Amino acid sequence: MSLILNGCRVLLVALSSLAVSPLAIAGEPLLLAREATEGVDPRPYLVSEKLDGVRAHWDGHVLRFRSGRQINAPAWFTDALPPTPLDGELWMGRGRFETVSGIVRTDPPDEAGWRQLRYMIFELPGGEGDFANRAQRIKTLVVETRLPWLQAVEQRRVPDRARLEAWLAEVIDAGGEGLMLHRADAPYLTGRSDALLKLKPWQDAEGIVTAHLPGSGRLQGMLGALEVRLADGRLLRIGTGLSDAERRSPPALGAQITFRFRGYTRTGLPRFASFLRVRDPL
Repeated sequence: MSLILNGCRVLLVALSSLAVSPLAIAGEPLLLAREATEGVDPRPYLVSEKLDGVRAHWDGHVLRFRSGRQINAPAWFTDALPPTPLDGELWMGRGRFETVSGIVRTDPPDEAGWRQLRYMIFELPGGEGDFANRAQRIKTLVVETRLPWLQAVEQRRVPDRARLEAWLAEVIDAGGEGLMLHRADAPYLTGRSDALLKLKPWQDAEGIVTAHLPGSGRLQGMLGALEVRLADGRLLRIGTGLSDAERRSPPALGAQITFRFRGYTRTGLPRFASFLRVRDPL
């Protein structure tokens, strides 16, 4: 028995050293987007608005965060969902991410809050056929299920770059985040892939908070900047994008944050980095 336990311990340590998410360990990784390159041709893609919500995966029985952890949703919300695996966003409108994040993390569930949420579906995990076919099946499934909180993300064909840029400008002016481009001919894929692209005026990335750097002048006694460790191990200081409330109570050391930036320096560091939000350990 001790040998088996020790073997299990070694396996767990090995998995943790690889930084594998619980969802990946469970055998259910999801598709992740890459940044769209300048001048991308939209014709091979179905295009949708990038929703500022909380990613949620329904495996037919349990609703989970991207990490694999179960979402504490009310029974009436999940009991009515179809047995088909779904991938989408819990969403309540543009610019409402913090509100949505607060609702889905509340235990016991915030019933009034959940009644404001919509589950916006953009993929059928493990579904057969190409994405154009799966997108049509999503629309049919939503119509047949007839739940007011279950909706299909609108997917459009965009004939040229000019109309893609016009739509992007329209979304940004209305307070949205950007657009998503999903290859119409793509089979169901998992992991980070060029089959799914995000198009935004700003790029975004994630990092781990390693230090709180003190402020000066008006910021005396508050946070001046966050020191963040990037995926490649290098450190970056982020001093903009933080509210005074966040400077008085900054993200904890070890917290994973999302920041936005525009391009790279000659040494490959993100330029004009600005704090966006703490990434929930979901």
